[in-house]
Amino acid sequence: MSDQRLLLLDTASLYFRAFFGVPDTLRAPDGTPVNAVRGLMDFISRLTEEYDPTHLVCCWDDNWRPQWRVDLVETYKSHRVVEEVAGAADVEEVPDPLQVQIPIILDVLAAWGITVIGAEDMEADDVIGTLATGAGMPVDVVTGDRDLFQLVDDEQQVRILYTARGVSKHERVDNAWVRAKYGVEAAQYADFATLRGDASDGLPGVAGVGEKTAASLLTQFHDVAGIVAAAHDEKSGMAAGPRRRILAALDYLEVAPVVVAVRRDLDLDRGSMLRPRQPADQDAVAALDATWGLGTSSERLALALAGN
Repeated sequence: MSDQRLLLLDTASLYFRAFFGVPDTLRAPDGTPVNAVRGLMDFISRLTEEYDPTHLVCCWDDNWRPQWRVDLVETYKSHRVVEEVAGAADVEEVPDPLQVQIPIILDVLAAWGITVIGAEDMEADDVIGTLATGAGMPVDVVTGDRDLFQLVDDEQQVRILYTARGVSKHERVDNAWVRAKYGVEAAQYADFATLRGDASDGLPGVAGVGEKTAASLLTQFHDVAGIVAAAHDEKSGMAAGPRRRILAALDYLEVAPVVVAVRRDLDLDRGSMLRPRQPADQDAVAALDATWGLGTSSERLALALAGN
């Protein structure tokens, strides 16, 4: 087993969780809320202390709703759009007290030397998928997003640290976990989500096909392509009800798998990705601490990154 370990953070998932989970009474000297900033710093500290990664990356949403995905499935994340901007990325619904903290988060990560990686017209999921694939070391992906279950790979030592119940109560998701929870293999999860749909992402799924039916179809026919082929073949053994529903959803099933599948082939500027053991810019860290009142969060981060 490699003595290296890569910790990939779904950064927006974590700072949203921090914003809603950490009291908004945490404020800078000038009154600016910093609960998301300090919460994210504390999450990084906790995870670094627990997993001791040699490599650490905050993966970034350069575009949380890429147009190429919307072109394929128009409803993709449409319920989270507050403003459409011609020729630019749609504006996501983000509370104002969180929006003002995002630039501070980026400044903090830069001062500490924690690698931030995004990609034009791509979501953080796609960055995570690319970095996790063929990493050459064990990979832990920290997220509250079920979509990333498709990356779980026991052989390649890729697992998800799933934060739906909180960072302190996260679950370690491997293939056995996915199988026990959903009745499919992790490698089938993207097709499972395509069939079932996901209201949180604006994916309608196949009408009348829920989790049990989706799992049953995938067990019998392996993937969406196999299911579609079986629906066209009256001798395949597919029951009449599912056959009718699949045939009615052919247009959706032609494009949705591309939307749901996490990209794994991006050309990324990766840098070293090494976990910093000390700040990249101590003066900047001190200035940020003074300006934003980061206090014990900064102290704990220093200890966690330095390690043993």
